[in-house]
Amino acid sequence: MPEITLPSTRPRHIHRIAVSTSFLLQGLCFSTWASRIPTMQQRLHLSEAELGGVLLAVPVGLLASLPLSGWLVARYGSRHVVVAGVLLYAAVLPLLGLAATTVQLMAGLVLFGLASNMANISVNTQGVGVEALYGRSILASFHGIWSLAGFIGASLGTLMISWRIDPATHFTGMAAAVFLGVVLMRPYLVPADPPRPADQPLFVLPDRELLLLGVLAFCSLLAEGTMFDWSGVYFKKIVLAPPARVGLGFAAFMSMMATGRFIADWFTNRFGRVKTLQLSGLFTTAGLTLAVGLPTLATAALGFMLVGLGVSSVVPLVYSAAGRSRTMPAGVALAAVSTVGFAGFLLGPPLIGLVAGLSSLRVSFALIAVMGLAVAALARPAAGR
Repeated sequence: MPEITLPSTRPRHIHRIAVSTSFLLQGLCFSTWASRIPTMQQRLHLSEAELGGVLLAVPVGLLASLPLSGWLVARYGSRHVVVAGVLLYAAVLPLLGLAATTVQLMAGLVLFGLASNMANISVNTQGVGVEALYGRSILASFHGIWSLAGFIGASLGTLMISWRIDPATHFTGMAAAVFLGVVLMRPYLVPADPPRPADQPLFVLPDRELLLLGVLAFCSLLAEGTMFDWSGVYFKKIVLAPPARVGLGFAAFMSMMATGRFIADWFTNRFGRVKTLQLSGLFTTAGLTLAVGLPTLATAALGFMLVGLGVSSVVPLVYSAAGRSRTMPAGVALAAVSTVGFAGFLLGPPLIGLVAGLSSLRVSFALIAVMGLAVAALARPAAGR
């Protein structure tokens, strides 16, 4: 990957720090909300099935914003959309904390999903710009910082619960911190985006190789989405954790997910992509099986740590393989694969709620464990070439 020169007088490491901060702020917004889902469920007296329906509001906002976010980045540049997206993301947090009815919460979550996608598309475009400045792959490290932010947000959420701080106060404080972060990092973002050919399509149907990679991402992101939205509920209702420990599962998951992303490149270079993916799938299955079979505080936390380690490297490796597609440009291939994979992230949480409503939450998590086996089985046919 050759280095490029963008119109900037700042050293490239300054841009890297600013974009890293953007990923950090985005991750803090998401994990702050995720850490208090059990609290909101209890406040609104929602069953598992009802909570699954409420959580569908987030993907509704995400899907609605797909064309808008892409157009905004193309029209105004990712630098401006990052600022607007992260500010809106943070501004919605207090509205979620103040929601007193299911309708109010769902309306807020639609807006939350819209802001999330604006921030996600623009911050990844910024990441691609910094990667181009360096002339080598560094995008995975940005996603590691996002995961680290998830661990920080989950840990803060656990403290807020133990201190009996209500969600509105918690969310308002985090929003203020994110606002300050945006003000500090804004001047140092990459000023211009790498050019894209005018006739390059925004989306194409994947061929067989890319479809297999997409299914691989789908299986892993199904498990990942489940952990984001349901780990706290699982610890509250199945593990029967005390209020101060309800967020422990999410924190355990996010800590190992962040760790895994920072070491994934080294491990893959040493043992190969296929073995890394196979181990990732087996870790995911083992972790969920442990949490379902022995739902105590210690064993469930250990299980969720294994799941975090398992899902950490799958998406970066899938995107890396897609970027080497021999049938279409890297950007188009990545868009096609990420669209298939993203469907798993959206479907996981509502699916858990539906199955839990028909049977139990433990049965739901047991079914998700099968996704890890699918990752291990598909590793060689999907990524072996």
